[in-house]
Amino acid sequence: MASAYEDSPPAGFRFARLDELDRVPLEASLWRPVRRHLGVSAFGVNAYTADEPGQELIERHDETSPGAGGHEELYVVLTGRATFTIDAESVAAEAGSMLVIEPGVTRKAISAEPNTTVLVVGGEPGAALPPSPFEYWYAAIPAHEAGDHEGAYEVAAEGLEHWPEHGTLHYVLGCERALAGRREEALEHLRIAFANDPRTREWASEDGDLDSIRDDLELPGPH
Repeated sequence: MASAYEDSPPAGFRFARLDELDRVPLEASLWRPVRRHLGVSAFGVNAYTADEPGQELIERHDETSPGAGGHEELYVVLTGRATFTIDAESVAAEAGSMLVIEPGVTRKAISAEPNTTVLVVGGEPGAALPPSPFEYWYAAIPAHEAGDHEGAYEVAAEGLEHWPEHGTLHYVLGCERALAGRREEALEHLRIAFANDPRTREWASEDGDLDSIRDDLELPGPH
C-alpha cells in the first residue's frame, strides 16, 4: 500500500509503513532499518522480524560490546508474540508489550508466533532529559480528576526542577493551589505564568478552577 504522502511529503515530516522497509537477512531474523529509512537523528530505532516461531529476534547482548551503542533500549512488540530472556528471567510479550532494558543487562528474544516484529528504540541514558514540559501536567491529570489537588500539585511541581519559569506549568500549579485553597501560593504561580506566557491570562479569564481567587487577579469571570 502506497503512502498518502508519497508524491508530495510535507516539510518536516517523513512517513513509512513497516512493510516498506528492507528485510535484511541476519543469521536468524530480518533487520528492518527504520532509522536509515526515515533519516532519524535524535535516537536509534530499528526493527527485527521473524517469520516463523522459534526464530531468534534479538541476539543475546548487553549493549557493551564493540558493535553496541551503550544504549538504554525500549523494545515494543508490534506484531505477533515474543519471549524475552533478561539475564535469567523469561518474559512473555504479546503485541503491544513494552520493555525497557538498561545497558549492562543481558537480553535476547525469540519469536513465539509467526510474523513477529519487535521495534527497538535506543539512546544514551539521560540523553532524552529534561523531559518535555507537558509530561508533568499530563501526569497530574489523574490526581486532578480524582479531586486530589495536593497530589496533582506534587506531580506537576516535579517539572520545576527543569522548567522553573515555564508559563503553562506555573498556570497548572496555580490552578491546583487555588482548588486546594492555597491562595497566596496560587497567586504567585499565576503571576509567573502571566509574565512568561501571555496566553495564560486569557485562559484564566475562562477557567472556573480560579474562581476562588478571581478578584485577586483582577480578571473577569467566565462568560
